Amino acid sequence: MDTRAIRLTELAHGGGCGCKLAPSVLQSLLATQPATQPFAQLLVGNEMADDAAVWQVDDRTCVIATTDFFMPIVDDPRDFGRIAATNAISDIYAMGGKPILALAILGMPIGKLDPGTIAKILEGGAAACAEAGIPVAGGHSIDSVEPIYGLAVIGICRPDQVRGNNGARPGDALILTKGIGVGIYSAAIKKNALPESCYDEMIGTTTLLNRIGTVLADDPDVHALTDVTGFGILGHGLEMARASGVSLALRFSAIPFLSQAMALAQQGFITGASGRNWASYGAEVELPEGMPDWQRLLLADPQTSGGLLVACAPHRANVLLKTIRAAGYPLASIIGTVEPGRPGVMIVA
Repeated sequence: MDTRAIRLTELAHGGGCGCKLAPSVLQSLLATQPATQPFAQLLVGNEMADDAAVWQVDDRTCVIATTDFFMPIVDDPRDFGRIAATNAISDIYAMGGKPILALAILGMPIGKLDPGTIAKILEGGAAACAEAGIPVAGGHSIDSVEPIYGLAVIGICRPDQVRGNNGARPGDALILTKGIGVGIYSAAIKKNALPESCYDEMIGTTTLLNRIGTVLADDPDVHALTDVTGFGILGHGLEMARASGVSLALRFSAIPFLSQAMALAQQGFITGASGRNWASYGAEVELPEGMPDWQRLLLADPQTSGGLLVACAPHRANVLLKTIRAAGYPLASIIGTVEPGRPGVMIVA
């Protein structure tokens, strides 16, 4: 066994939610799958590209189920476990639910990583679950070529708390709860170019649970939720637009970014996933004339354990924003509006 000191990110061709299949590839694969409409109790399936499946058990209870896993986005094994677990749990919050238990998904190159490193990954995942108040109640492991870790997560909510990505209404305000730029930071990590302070910032945002989603789901003026992950703010915004039959208008100047995301993007620290994302959905995005490529790719930047995109009644936006910031999301911002018209995303300065 070769157990020399090795960086986790060296073992993976991609990292975090940047490992996702391109949106166009995923759409073509899902198009071949059978429809799920015959199941009356299945409130949310894969038709709307939503964050998790929702099954109504009875008049008072829905079960929410999701799974998410990926290759390392950072080299510290415990941080990798924390990020991956936080990201997976986010899907439950994004549907308006409360997580209740998780199962671990583990694939490791046993001949390249020592057991202590793998144990730290699991320890990090368990720590994130403990913070969410849930157990890691089991799981499955395999010997794989690249390191993979994540969770399958089960949550619950009332039927009236379900918040899909299909409820946005013309006139709604759009709130984003976390800053953009995780993919940019991960690209800099790969090249040993990310300042230590930025690493701390990245860990802070990617391990921040999106538990505010459970709070927002109790407010009838919150009409739609989704979490912003591997397809970037443009891709997940577009999924909301398509599912809701509306157009989203986003103000570039209002979108929150991590502190050095713009500077690093201008220096060329862009992930390959940004380009794949744009190639998949760029035709449905209207950009301001003369927008530089680095700004366009920032908007397609894949987020790992990103924030929630919230569509809410406009008269409640400022109150909800204060609630979100007070709950521990200091970068939360009102970033745009929902407009009538053909589904798509428009960026304004």
